[in-house]
Amino acid sequence: MRHREAAERTLLTAIAAGASPAVLADALLAAETERAFADTGHSLDFINKAFECLELIGWEHAAALLPTVVGQMVAARGAEETTDWRQPVDLIALCEEAASQLPELFAAGDGVHGWSDHAALARALLGDDPARIVDALKAAIRGGAAPADLSRSLAYGAALRVAHFGNANEQADWETAHHVFTHANAIHQMLKRIGTANIDGHGMAVRGVLHGAMALYLARYLNVPPARIPGEGGEQLDDLPADAEMIRAALLNAFDRQRQVDLAAGLVARHLTLGHSPQALIATLARAVLREDAGFHAYQMLEAGVRQFTAWGNTDEGRHILIAVVRYLAAHSPTERAALQTADIARRLMRGSELHQEVGAS
Repeated sequence: MRHREAAERTLLTAIAAGASPAVLADALLAAETERAFADTGHSLDFINKAFECLELIGWEHAAALLPTVVGQMVAARGAEETTDWRQPVDLIALCEEAASQLPELFAAGDGVHGWSDHAALARALLGDDPARIVDALKAAIRGGAAPADLSRSLAYGAALRVAHFGNANEQADWETAHHVFTHANAIHQMLKRIGTANIDGHGMAVRGVLHGAMALYLARYLNVPPARIPGEGGEQLDDLPADAEMIRAALLNAFDRQRQVDLAAGLVARHLTLGHSPQALIATLARAVLREDAGFHAYQMLEAGVRQFTAWGNTDEGRHILIAVVRYLAAHSPTERAALQTADIARRLMRGSELHQEVGAS
């Protein structure tokens, strides 16, 4: 009903009654997914960030923090209000039909254990037939996949969209791929919090996976033709440095120049395939973002990418995720870096230094 005050009161009542973080996450995710891919994924990502913040500062602050996301939730437009989700295929109807079947599907797969086809499902989600994409999700559920398994596959598939982003696309198209990935990561983090205890409620929570899968389907044009992932198909990358520090220095140098997306991706692939420290590489990516006048999306991309890499580790899939991250970041570098100068001025003022000094005659 888009009634902000009523929604805030309901949420505050749940918090005051002692609802657990998992129950609160379930409630907010159920409300959020009443609209498909709301606010191009931002609304769900902000909910996830609120939970991450509480995990850092303590759940005693939940009543002050969680209601701040409600305003965006009630104001957000859903994809069901847009033409491309209705024509030529009614993706909303497809999602709604599948969502109605989810509790029964999860009940059927409840006794099945050992599902681990995350990468295979991710590649199925990159298909060009929305009905077959939904069927792949249903088959995974019947095979024993938990909600968080589905969202992990979705996030990896969304990372591959970014990793294969064609350089011929317009610059603004990066944000389309970015939104799908960060939305998928937010779903994954929320479903991990909810866990697997409430099978009856899975249908509500997993609607976000269905919506994310359709957003991933609609972004398929970004991979026509797909960009090559460096290091694949026997490529050795021997023309790049082998020393870890030299690779990371070359990566920072690549961020100093425009149109170095492919080089940056190759350096990340080289670093990881040689077995160098992923943590050192991630620190270099963080440094590259911090020294730029980076926008909100760059921080989103880095943070989501690191979380998804952690789920996979230094595997082929993990490498693809960090390649996706660096390609996005390199496409948005370099910036003017005026913020660094502002921070330097603030630091000098704080220390009592003079900003302007007369230069004496030599």
